[in-house]
Amino acid sequence: MTAVHDLKRLLGYLGPYRRDLVLGGLLVLVETAFELVIPVLMADIIDVGVAGRDVAFILRKGVQMGVCALLALVTGLLYARFAARAAYGWGASIRQAQFERIQRYAFSNLDRFETASLVTRMTTDVTVIQNAVNGGLRPLARAPVMLVLGVGLSMWMNARLAVIFLVCTPILAIILFCIVRRVGPMYGPLQRAVDRLNNVVQEGLTAIRAVKAFVRGDYEAEKFAAVNDELTDVSQLTFRTAVLNLPAFQLTMYTATVLLLWFGGNMILSGALQVGELTGVLSYVLQIMNSLMLISNVFLLLTRALASARRILEVLDEEVVLTSPEDGAAEVPDGSVDFEHVSFKYHAGAREYALSGVDLHIPAGQTVGILGGTGSAKTTLVQLIPRLYDATQGTVKVGGRDVREYDLHALRDAVGIVLQKNELFSGTVRENLQWGNPDASDKELWEACRAACADEFLARMPQGLDTDLGQGGVNVSGGQKQRLCIARTLLKRPKVLIFDDSTSAVDTATEASIRAALSALPGVTKLIIAQRVTSVMHTDQIVILDDGRVHAVGTHEELLRRDPIYQEIYASQMKGGGEDGSQAVQR
Repeated sequence: MTAVHDLKRLLGYLGPYRRDLVLGGLLVLVETAFELVIPVLMADIIDVGVAGRDVAFILRKGVQMGVCALLALVTGLLYARFAARAAYGWGASIRQAQFERIQRYAFSNLDRFETASLVTRMTTDVTVIQNAVNGGLRPLARAPVMLVLGVGLSMWMNARLAVIFLVCTPILAIILFCIVRRVGPMYGPLQRAVDRLNNVVQEGLTAIRAVKAFVRGDYEAEKFAAVNDELTDVSQLTFRTAVLNLPAFQLTMYTATVLLLWFGGNMILSGALQVGELTGVLSYVLQIMNSLMLISNVFLLLTRALASARRILEVLDEEVVLTSPEDGAAEVPDGSVDFEHVSFKYHAGAREYALSGVDLHIPAGQTVGILGGTGSAKTTLVQLIPRLYDATQGTVKVGGRDVREYDLHALRDAVGIVLQKNELFSGTVRENLQWGNPDASDKELWEACRAACADEFLARMPQGLDTDLGQGGVNVSGGQKQRLCIARTLLKRPKVLIFDDSTSAVDTATEASIRAALSALPGVTKLIIAQRVTSVMHTDQIVILDDGRVHAVGTHEELLRRDPIYQEIYASQMKGGGEDGSQAVQR
């Protein structure tokens, strides 16, 4: 019952297409009624027209049959139109709902789903739902009408022969029940196998340059072959069982036909039945059997649709962890940042905190460098500022106010962050930069590019800002990509600017130019995560993180005098000397 309830919930996304679905169902009923009249007319032609050699009667009934067939064709075509609109409109609404829900997800929500799985749920699973409507509505609407009217009319024509159908029906029902019960649980593993296949394909294509650079094509081919074979095996097992309904139904149907001909023939020979009556009953029984065979396919479609509906609803039912409060503050007054006894862990069940007992106070307009070893939670720290995650304990403040009190859009609009993994999108340079400010003029775009030192390579491109970057920015180098991401963030004109190791792919001279341009930004708080000491040694203060804790805070000179971790980092990078190589570190 839970699975059926899931499908009913998805029906709520039909919206304006509900009318098309209802009209499609009504047209099927009308089509079925026309088809059911034809055997009655055919029986009259044989028993009255042919037996009495009444050509006029035969022609009249023939015209009536032709009209019924034509009307059935017209209503069938209209049904196809409305059913297609309902199915594909419904699918579009479900995909839209999933996409909008995913856009609202926090990072912690996205951590629960693999990207490939989300793609499958928005494509393959929705297609399964569409096919269930497009291919299942007609037989689902026809079968009950065929069953009731077919049994009634066949009983009216000859009750003794109609008993054969009543005997066959329970047999068909038992066969269908056994098949559905066996196949139903198989569709879940089938869709998960599709997830795994999509995941391998996505990884292989995204990292194709690394695959070729490390000559790992054979390894990737073997990995793909493994998941492909797994999907093949699961599919074969599932559909090998599912298709058993066809031979089982055909066996039952043809057995019923043979019995009808046997008993009907004996009744004709004894004078208890006319040839036309036998033909009419046989037509009804065959129509009913065919309809039941089609509805068995509908049950299989429905069974798979129920599995897909559950997967879709997992996306729609995922509780969004981070939401804007009611009447949230719409204005961030300044760029001051405060961490007050902040601890954080990614999962509630995690044994250890990623951040522990962090206390930091960064005045507005100050430039702060953040250093630490790999895994010291530098990225985690800055992700709490724009509420990409929420602190597990303690309070993070921006502009003197708890970040949880701000409207999310307002907060994130005031906090510009250049993530560690640079992301560009398909399209031109201009289109990517306008993510920072959709209304930015060419002058503003070039100013941001100059500040990020991106103007020097853009000026060499024939199309300048209109240069196409390709999918994911494949047409530019890593350093160029970083500079474009910096320019895009500068266009936001944020009050807090975060660089998460965002100049690692540029040379030191370019980095110095970018640093000089950033220092000229008035009133903007700048947090710079870096691996190089030279990137942060001129900042107002430097924060040293060690294993998720604040180890030390101070200026370059202060830390160089008293902090062993900073001294070790400095000595290793500067080869025992100062920035110009002339001053040795005394330890």
